[in-house]
Amino acid sequence: MARPHIEPFCDRDTHFKPMRLLGFGAGMHYKMLSMDVDTGACSMTVQFDGGYKRSPGFSWSEYELIVIEGELKVGDRVCRKGHYFYVPAGYAMPEISSDQGCLLLYMYNTGEPSHEEATTHHASTQTQLYHDVDSYMDLSWAMGNVAKPSVATGCMIKLLNYNPNSFAMTFLYCMTPNFYQDNISYHDCAEESYHLWGTSWMMQFGDVPTGGYFWRPAYINHGAFASEYGCIALGRVDSKLFNHFHYNPWSTPVENADRSEARLLARDPLLYHWAFSQDHNHPHSPKDFELTMPRRANEAGHDTEHKSDGHRHDHWHGHHHHDEESPHTHDHSHDHSHDHRMTMTTNIKPGS
Repeated sequence: MARPHIEPFCDRDTHFKPMRLLGFGAGMHYKMLSMDVDTGACSMTVQFDGGYKRSPGFSWSEYELIVIEGELKVGDRVCRKGHYFYVPAGYAMPEISSDQGCLLLYMYNTGEPSHEEATTHHASTQTQLYHDVDSYMDLSWAMGNVAKPSVATGCMIKLLNYNPNSFAMTFLYCMTPNFYQDNISYHDCAEESYHLWGTSWMMQFGDVPTGGYFWRPAYINHGAFASEYGCIALGRVDSKLFNHFHYNPWSTPVENADRSEARLLARDPLLYHWAFSQDHNHPHSPKDFELTMPRRANEAGHDTEHKSDGHRHDHWHGHHHHDEESPHTHDHSHDHSHDHRMTMTTNIKPGS
C-alpha cells in the first residue's frame, strides 16, 4: 500500500465532492482521505443523500466499509452505525440504499472504486472471505495486547478482519478516559486510522478529533499518546504489527529501520542472515541508535561492560577479524537458491 504520509488531517476541514464514476449513481459524495496513485486504492469518507439507491453489483477491488452515522440498507437489512463489511473483489452485493442518508468510511484495498452491475458473484471471487458484523453491539472489547510489547493499559480492540497470509488487520480500538502512554513507537508496517468518535492527543500533532485521520508509512515516530475523555477509532495495518518502543523523538525513519534490523539480528541471527544476505553471507550488522545515542549523563563509575542481564555484551559485526599474518580463508561458494514463495490476494481485473 504505497501511499504518502498523511498526518495530521481532519475530514471535517474539507468539503464533499460528488462521486462521478460510472455505476455509483447520483446522491453519493466523498472526501478523499488517502490514495495510492499507482493502483487507485484509496480511503474515503462517503455520504449518501436521503433516498440514495445503488443497483446490485460488485467491485473489481476488495473493499471494507463501516457505517459512521445514520442507517444503510443492504438488501432488506438495515445496518446502523458501527456495522462493518469486508467485501472481496467480485462479490455481488444486493441493492444498497439509505432512506434518510448516512455517513460511511469506505476503504478500497486493491484498486480504484468501481461498481459492475450484477446479481451473481464473479467466477473467481473468494466468496468465503465475505463477512459483516455489528461491531458496536455484537463484539466485545478485548485487551490491546495483540502485539507484544503491548500498548499501555486502557487501549482495547475489537478485531474486524485478519489476513493469515500477510498478517494485515482491521480493528476498532478505543482509548479509555485518562488513557496515557509516555513512550514513542514505530512499526515495520504501514498503519491507518480514522477517529469515529472522540479526541486523542499525540505529542507530534496535538489533538486528533472526531474525523481525524492518518496514513502512516513504516518507521515513522509517533507518540506519546493520551485521551482525556476517551475515543473510538478504526485502525488498519498492512502486515504484521510489532511495536518498537523508545524515547528518542528525533530519530529518523532510516535510523528506525536500521534499529528494527538490529533488533532482528539480536533476536534471531539466522533469520536475519537469511532475510538480508545478498551476495555475501557475512553482512556488517546494522546500527541500533539506542545503543549509540548520547546520554544525558555519562556513565562514569558504572559498570558499562555488564548490563542488567548479568552477561558481557560484545559487539559482533557479522564476521571474524583475523591478525594480518594469520592464515585464514573465506568460503564464498554459498548456495543462495532460496525458494521465496508467498501467497498474495490481488484484485480481479475486468474481463478476467
